[in-house]
Amino acid sequence: MNLQSASEGQQSGSVRIVAWFKERLVRGELRIGDRVLPERELAQELSVGRPLLREVLKSLAMLGLLDIRPGSGTFIARADIRLLTDFFTFCMSQEQDVLEDVMQARIAIECQAIRLACERANESDLARIGQWLGALIETLDDPEAGGRADFMFHQSIVAASHSRSLTTLYGALSELLQQSHVERRRVTYQHRKVVGDLIAAHRQVFLSIVAKKPDEADQRLREHFAIGDELRRRSLIEAYRKGPETAQH
Repeated sequence: MNLQSASEGQQSGSVRIVAWFKERLVRGELRIGDRVLPERELAQELSVGRPLLREVLKSLAMLGLLDIRPGSGTFIARADIRLLTDFFTFCMSQEQDVLEDVMQARIAIECQAIRLACERANESDLARIGQWLGALIETLDDPEAGGRADFMFHQSIVAASHSRSLTTLYGALSELLQQSHVERRRVTYQHRKVVGDLIAAHRQVFLSIVAKKPDEADQRLREHFAIGDELRRRSLIEAYRKGPETAQH
């Protein structure tokens, strides 16, 4: 066997191993805490060599998907969302205009999440959202702290949806979203009238959740996003009036 065919065979074996785990997790045949087949049996079932299997298992363990316990075996682990966040941020950061693209994903997630939050939010959820609303107001002149408070306000709404899928997707975007909030806050600080509009919009969003009115909450959230879009449009126009070089920074 030449080097190329050996490499292709190894890749095929790796894909087969990963697919084996994925299929059984999706079908519910493997759950968190379950012990995986012993290495020898799993290698025979998948028709792969034990050295290759061992390397793939180590890779899956590094991703937080498996827990390898020497002397006890290999177990299905609960994946750490922070690893997904790191991976997603690394991949997306290579794209142009990534923050604008992430913003569109954010709108889709939050608009569904806020509807669920109106139905599912408990007192603890509402207290947390209200807490970050207060922090957001107190940090108007601090782009870093204000950007984080703004992010946490919206993240708390998504958490109040009690939807694991939505919170996982939002968590994967978290680093890019926080960066977006800080940059938007720097722009907002230069337009004091808009600051008042944004604070009022956040209050209306919060009150709509408290009132358990999903249609109203959705509308208020979209109006809030529209204020930000208009602000970015104005800033871009002003930048181009000063010169194309300014607009690019």
